Amino acid sequence: MMIYKTYQSYCHRLQHDMYFLTSNSRLNEQVVDKIILQLNRVYPQILTNAEAEKFRNPKASLHTRLSDLIKHLQKKGDRHCQEFYRALQINAEQLYNDLPSRKILSPVFFLTCFSVAAGFALFWYCWNSDMKVTGRARRILGFSPIIIGRHVRNICMLYLEDLSRN
Repeated sequence: MMIYKTYQSYCHRLQHDMYFLTSNSRLNEQVVDKIILQLNRVYPQILTNAEAEKFRNPKASLHTRLSDLIKHLQKKGDRHCQEFYRALQINAEQLYNDLPSRKILSPVFFLTCFSVAAGFALFWYCWNSDMKVTGRARRILGFSPIIIGRHVRNICMLYLEDLSRN
């Protein structure tokens, strides 16, 4: 699982997804043909008629044709790879959503991060009752509006302010 996902070009994403796409017959013959036809007919600048015929050749195995198509698109550039992803999304949306390059952080990750931050702030406050520490705990909780709701954050902040007055 990727903790932090930076921007990747479509060519890099396609290189990363190539094994996933070509393994275990994830794409069948019909879907690959639809993708090739879409790249040829809707975007003729992406695949010419001759290239489309080459990649639709039934004499070659599906794995070979798909691998060759992906390598061909990577050589042509980022826009060509982007159009491949668009065609894949249109013709095999579930597979498109399952691509390794599309995996994002789960809500559990964010909940875990917040729990650690809140636990740290509470530990810091309880361990040392010095007033400086209360201010530090307030600062840590102040960074939490992204993760928790505004109302919960306000209640925590009011509680800390009330404790600092006493």
